[in-house]
Amino acid sequence: MPLIRPFRGLRPQPHTAADVAAPPYDVLSSSEARQRAAGRPHSFLHISKAEIDLPEGTNPFDAQVYAKAAENLSRLRAEGVLVQDPTPCYYVYRMTMGNHVQTGLAAAASVAAYNQNRIKKHEFTRPDKEDDRVRQIDALNAQTGPVLLAYRAESEVDAILARTAAGAPKLDATVDGVRHQLWTMSDGGDVSRLSDLFDAMDAIYVADGHHRSAAAARVAAMRAQANPAHTGEEAYNYFLTVVFPHDQMEIIDYNRVVRDLNGLDEDVFLARLAEAFWIEPKAAAVKPGGAGEFGMYLPGRWFRLKIKPELIPADDAVGRLDVSLLAGNLIEPVLGISDPRRDKRIDFVGGIRGLEELERRVDSGEKAVAFALFPTSMDDLMAVADSGAVMPPKSTWFEPKLADGLVSHLLDN
Repeated sequence: MPLIRPFRGLRPQPHTAADVAAPPYDVLSSSEARQRAAGRPHSFLHISKAEIDLPEGTNPFDAQVYAKAAENLSRLRAEGVLVQDPTPCYYVYRMTMGNHVQTGLAAAASVAAYNQNRIKKHEFTRPDKEDDRVRQIDALNAQTGPVLLAYRAESEVDAILARTAAGAPKLDATVDGVRHQLWTMSDGGDVSRLSDLFDAMDAIYVADGHHRSAAAARVAAMRAQANPAHTGEEAYNYFLTVVFPHDQMEIIDYNRVVRDLNGLDEDVFLARLAEAFWIEPKAAAVKPGGAGEFGMYLPGRWFRLKIKPELIPADDAVGRLDVSLLAGNLIEPVLGISDPRRDKRIDFVGGIRGLEELERRVDSGEKAVAFALFPTSMDDLMAVADSGAVMPPKSTWFEPKLADGLVSHLLDN
């Protein structure tokens, strides 16, 4: 079974792409999605956030939401807004955010390879979020949210993608300031060569979309069990992905804010921190300049923290991550937060919001302290995945993010 294969993508017609393309389902609240989709009947939010077409207050996990999503998908297909390509294709997918450009491949990735850990994970998943994606995929009979994957940069792969992207794109849409372009790969030799090049890779890596990939694997198992004629070639044995070279991907900081100082006053708190960190007061906001360095904000005051080098484990792919160093030497022992997945005292702020958001959360009294982190690197992510370990929660924030609606993978062909 190939690691990836072409598929018959369901995508907007060129003149509808800008109307259809939408942010990923999990970056907007229901109320935000309702506002964004107002007056836009072709927006993919009517599929990815179908509760917006039901009475306000509808539980987004109610069965009628998934049914409405399927109804809306059928409507957009019937209206000719979304059309399926007649033959299996690879698609070159490019994202441009400011000066940052990354060019990858939209493909159907093997569930079997995922189950065998050739498509490697680095995060735990939550059952409730998996269940939601399983119900969505099953109701739509389609995967509409692509999983973001990474491959170790390979010059021949990159050259083939660049050659395809030299022509005019089939689709071109801008979502929240990010330009998304899609090309169809029509050269049969390039398609075959790409398949071979990926098959030769030891592994590719889930960057973002652990719940979507886990849900796709569950749906595949359910359908295989229910299909007496199962061959392994059915569309449900593959899942929708866009895979990028690792050296083009950008992880930005994923910061932390905490509600209180665990009963400590600021002087005692700082004294406790000095056991593990060098502490330097700063007059302006601190954006960490490298691994092992942190910015910390208390009301009206910034500090630069530097972990003491003897506390960094050299041979532990997870333990040497900045998120682990902060958790193991400060968040847990000083602030008393041992389970950041469930503890309501801690929250996480994507670096895309800037350090001003950390100041706002603390100065408002909502939180007592904020921490700015240096971004996890792609090399660290792959090292953790290769070791078979998982990262602490909220270790990575990828920008730019893939759009929903530009290409979907139907499970009935």
